[in-house]
Amino acid sequence: MDWFWDLITNPYLLTALSAWFVAQAVKTVLYAVMNGRIDWERLVGDGGMPSGHSATVTSLALFCALMHGTHTHEFAVSAILAIIVCHDAMGVRQETGKQAILINEIVDTFEKLTVEHEIPEIELKEFVGHTPLQVVAGVLVGALTALFMYFVVFA
Repeated sequence: MDWFWDLITNPYLLTALSAWFVAQAVKTVLYAVMNGRIDWERLVGDGGMPSGHSATVTSLALFCALMHGTHTHEFAVSAILAIIVCHDAMGVRQETGKQAILINEIVDTFEKLTVEHEIPEIELKEFVGHTPLQVVAGVLVGALTALFMYFVVFA
C-alpha cells in the first residue's frame, strides 16, 4: 500500500490537481454570475474562463521549476507539455467548438425545414476550446496555485 500513499501525497500531482480544481471552481462561479444560474457541468466540463487545462499544466511546470530548477529534464518535459496543451486549447479545440456551434445550427435549421424526416437528437458540445484570454487566465491560476503550494503547503 506504500504506492497508494505515495500517489495521494505526491506534491506534483497534488499541485496540478489543485490548479485544475481551482480553475474549474472559478469557471463555475463565473458562469453562474454571467448567466444567473449554476451549471454543474462547468465544474468538470471543458471550455470557458479560465482554462482548467492551462492551469493544470502551468502549475506542474512551475512547480517543477521551483523544486528542481529550469535546467532539469523534469522542468523541460513539463514546460513542453504546457506549451503544447495551451496552444492546442487555443487552436484545434477552439476551432472544434466553433464547428460544433455551426453544425448544431445547421441541424436545428434542417429540423425546422423538414417535418417529414425525424433527425436523431444529437447535439455537439460547444464548450471545448478557449480564447487566448481564457488560456492566459488559466496560466495565471496555475502559476498562483504552484506558488501557493510551493511556498505555503509544501514549505
